[in-house]
Amino acid sequence: MLRSLNTAATGMDSQQRLIDTLSNNMANVNTIGFKGSKAYFHDLLYQNIRAPGLQTTTGTIAPSGIQIGNGSKLVSVEKSFDEGAIKITNKDTDMAIMGKGFFRIQLPDGNIAYTRDGTFRRSADGRIVTSEGLPLLPEIVVPANTLHLGIAIDGVVSAKVSGEYEPRNLGQIQLANFINPAGLNSMGRNLYTATPASGEALVSIPGENGVGTIDQGELETSNVNIVEEMVQLIVGQRAYELNSKVIKTGDEMLASTNQMK
Repeated sequence: MLRSLNTAATGMDSQQRLIDTLSNNMANVNTIGFKGSKAYFHDLLYQNIRAPGLQTTTGTIAPSGIQIGNGSKLVSVEKSFDEGAIKITNKDTDMAIMGKGFFRIQLPDGNIAYTRDGTFRRSADGRIVTSEGLPLLPEIVVPANTLHLGIAIDGVVSAKVSGEYEPRNLGQIQLANFINPAGLNSMGRNLYTATPASGEALVSIPGENGVGTIDQGELETSNVNIVEEMVQLIVGQRAYELNSKVIKTGDEMLASTNQMK
């Protein structure tokens, strides 16, 4: 009887982890550039009372065995990097990546982080930075007397400066891509760092080597589908309730067995 209690307990823990993942997705449904997570589970080791294919007492081969499972376990929580919907802002420093790729951001310790959040600002010295003041790489500095800032789909940044006839070239935005984006480490604040699982960043000009292009004046919204999340939430809740009933039933049966002794 204790087996059912332990097995159902693993099921409740798994469904709790699922609900935790779904709650984070729904909490970030309006977060720019957010990528939802998906929880994956596998079954635990089985007790082989009789292995499949063993010879029976009659000399025949048993077509099936007797294997009792011991529940489930969370095996991974992976980010889904499907593209989110596009929101038009008409702000000259806002950028959306159309396709694969990440903006490169320099952290205070000198390391590089990656993001899909294209909400950029101009700092006091004219640099293009994130909302937290982290600079975009390669560094782009916008002159103070800029009349119009232009960002082409291939990442070329130019500025129409007061008193100058021709637009001034300010630099080239680059995008990074990964062989396995699901292996990136989530830092929070819409930032990711590379890991051995993700592989090294493959830096390219937008539109080349499989990375997407850049659209100025637009932002990529969260890719969380609220309807799908609600359905998964209901499924997780029902599964949690069923496992709790298994524990209640097992406890009652165990109590009855003890009373009969």
